[in-house]
Amino acid sequence: MIDLTLDGDVATVVLNAPARLNALDEQALRDLGRAYDEAEAAGVRALVLRGEGRAFCAGRDISTVDPRDDDVMGYLGGLVTPLLQRMSRFPAPTFAVAHGACLGVGLGLLIATDVVYVAESAKIGSPFAALGATLDSGGHALFVDRLGAHRTLDLIYTGRLMTGAEAVAAGLFSRALPDEEVVQATTDAAAKAARGATAAFLASKQLVARIRDERLALWDSLDIENAAQAALCDTDDYREGFAAFQEKRTPEFRGH
Repeated sequence: MIDLTLDGDVATVVLNAPARLNALDEQALRDLGRAYDEAEAAGVRALVLRGEGRAFCAGRDISTVDPRDDDVMGYLGGLVTPLLQRMSRFPAPTFAVAHGACLGVGLGLLIATDVVYVAESAKIGSPFAALGATLDSGGHALFVDRLGAHRTLDLIYTGRLMTGAEAVAAGLFSRALPDEEVVQATTDAAAKAARGATAAFLASKQLVARIRDERLALWDSLDIENAAQAALCDTDDYREGFAAFQEKRTPEFRGH
């Protein structure tokens, strides 16, 4: 169900259960975590996450779940949250292709990815009103931060799903693209990042995470920026970037 392909410095992880709209059960979550572990061990400099078929991921696979003995905390707290944290800390730029249904845990996978390119026809929101359940996997934090409390609760109460174009216009994700272009555009962006100064990218990734999670003020974040820049001075890519600029040539970065 979870496929991993390594192509040079780029890893591609594919949710491959199209008949279930790539809904994830416990084993699939474990397999997804292992795919990220393998990609990290391979030393890739960028990663792409996408889904096969009509949807990115419709969320949790509840086809065989009995709500009378459902271990919700085991699934969400024991498996989903650690996986999302592990994905967000992946030591290279990560990209996701969002198309079709991107719901529940599927939405969480996107939240845990650095850059998300969205098909214009994607469906994003909170479908849980019909299940008697609530939005999970970080959806509340994302929606309140980007949409505000009123629009968040409107989506939750009504179950209305935003299109990919709406979601990007509202600031949820990176870029909206025609359905037929989104996979190639994401792949191209990851390949370009993998050729770049990935150590510098990782410094920015870590700083952005701290600004988000610690709500850092301007001057506090500036101090951390300065320290990150000073640390990068000792890297080969920093020296290569300056040399290439001064010599008027294209830099050849190696990620360290």
